Amino acid sequence: MTKKLIVVILIISAFVAKSQPNAKPIIISPEVHADNKVTFRLYAPAAKEVKLNTQFEKNPVSMSKDERGVWSITLGPVKPDMYPYAFNIDGIQVADPNNSSIFPNEGFQNSLVEITGSSPLVHTIQNVSHGTISYRYYHSSELGTRPVVIYTPPGYEANPKAFYPVLYLLHGTTDTEETWTKVGRANIILDNLIAEGKAKPMIIVMPYGRAYPVISKSSGSLRNWDNLQEFKKDFFNNLMPFIEKNYRTINDKNNRAIAGFSGGGGTTLYFGLNNTDKFAYVCGFAPGMLKNEFDRNNEVAFSNPEQVNKNLKLFWIGVGKEDGLYGVNQEFMQVLDQKKIKYENLVSDGGHTWMNCKLYLSTIAQKLFK
Repeated sequence: MTKKLIVVILIISAFVAKSQPNAKPIIISPEVHADNKVTFRLYAPAAKEVKLNTQFEKNPVSMSKDERGVWSITLGPVKPDMYPYAFNIDGIQVADPNNSSIFPNEGFQNSLVEITGSSPLVHTIQNVSHGTISYRYYHSSELGTRPVVIYTPPGYEANPKAFYPVLYLLHGTTDTEETWTKVGRANIILDNLIAEGKAKPMIIVMPYGRAYPVISKSSGSLRNWDNLQEFKKDFFNNLMPFIEKNYRTINDKNNRAIAGFSGGGGTTLYFGLNNTDKFAYVCGFAPGMLKNEFDRNNEVAFSNPEQVNKNLKLFWIGVGKEDGLYGVNQEFMQVLDQKKIKYENLVSDGGHTWMNCKLYLSTIAQKLFK
């Protein structure tokens, strides 16, 4: 190759390099460090301000921008758990585009970060036998095709003659049928507890709780009266028969439990306390309710407290001290005391979070079907 040709090649290469825009840098976000600190990064060269919203910080925190247009911040050490977070870019909230772990929700866009710490938590994936998650569909004449996520415990497929109790697990108001597995880690919690002999093998049924399209997605909490009526028809007439036809379930009240969070917790109490002939275990996780609805939503239970106490093996309520529903839950428990309806309760730290949901599920799972 001649010197002249080399010079020409170098000139062309320099021109091409100069004419090309700067390549987008490779972004790792979130990056969890060995000391439990976490670095979040976002490539947004045109943004004027970027803040991070996360549940382990009480307020949004400002991020810093480098010369490449990458915004970043390192926080912590953070208490090991799973946390939702999002970026606020010039006033618009978005999930982390570099993180495939997304919080399933119809009301907001959040990503998830998991800090495992030095020892496994109850929701940490461990080297134990794992159950199976199935995405299924059933039909409702009023609501059409309905999604449901189903957990079958380890050994279900290998033991075709074994039958199992069932936990119906309901999500919060703007969540979806995927939230209990992707955020609440229900399947991993049960895998770990079953492996330790702390929970009985069970089937978990996680349906979609909005009676859409009959009830609009902007209609408010899942426990609003119209949604309760429509979802009740779907739950008892379509979902339960589908489960009991297609899975090896033990079909009596002593082998059925129902639990739920927030709006789904309010639905849980409405379905469970008024149908103690169908459920012997009723568990509300920061259940959504209003004081002026107590009598209406619990009419059957309140009219015969003795029957409720006779039929239920466990009536359980959990709520955080900083939860916005703490006050109304305390008022509800006072009414239960007045009516002499027996229950157990757990008042935890923290607020209306899925961190508390994992605590509540791991607590009640060890009490079910025993």
